[in-house]
Amino acid sequence: MPVWTTSMRSWRAVFRAKRMDRRAVPIGGPSLATPSQFDPRYQLESQVRECYGRCAYTHKTHEKMAERFDGYQWWLKWGNIVLSALITGGAVGALFDATSPFGKYAGYVGIATAALAILSLIFNSCIKEFDPGALAQKHRETASSIWNVRESYLSLITDTLDEEFPLDALRERRDALQEKLHEIYSTAPFTDGTAYGKAQDGIKNKEDLTFSEKELDLMLPSTLRRAGRLAITDAS
Repeated sequence: MPVWTTSMRSWRAVFRAKRMDRRAVPIGGPSLATPSQFDPRYQLESQVRECYGRCAYTHKTHEKMAERFDGYQWWLKWGNIVLSALITGGAVGALFDATSPFGKYAGYVGIATAALAILSLIFNSCIKEFDPGALAQKHRETASSIWNVRESYLSLITDTLDEEFPLDALRERRDALQEKLHEIYSTAPFTDGTAYGKAQDGIKNKEDLTFSEKELDLMLPSTLRRAGRLAITDAS
């Protein structure tokens, strides 16, 4: 056999081996201990983890809104009590005649009492229109409903890690949770940036609806954290 034929075959074998290496381990790709990003089960788990994180933020935001409206309710309640006490004191003062020690102030007391009565009327009308107690209750009910969906997402993450559960059944549960969450959001009261900021501080995060692997791991139980699973796989 000619020497150039043998060299050509050797060169082709080396080229084929290098090409197979590039296919097996892409440059910058995951190690063997890391699940492939193209694995359907891994993709589904990643989506559900993201939904869990969004749900956790929304739940915490509605809790913060309920706390704020409870604070409004407390201040409005005591403000109404103070106004009522001042009006009552003015009405008692107006009973004194001009010969009493406080009689010379009766006119001023009457004017102040009338002004306070008008202020109390406006104040109570605003309370009935604003009704922070009812708004706080709506936010608590919404948070309670979202909490149930959040825990369902957590259960779905757990089942996604179990190879015994078929992907089609897991996708059906994901779609059902999405529909349920849409129903909750369609009737939920509005939130604002202040409450969302407080929710961020409560969950120890400063990113806007963007969740890193480390952040999601901090919100999940230790047995469901990917970092722990990868560490154990690498050790074995």
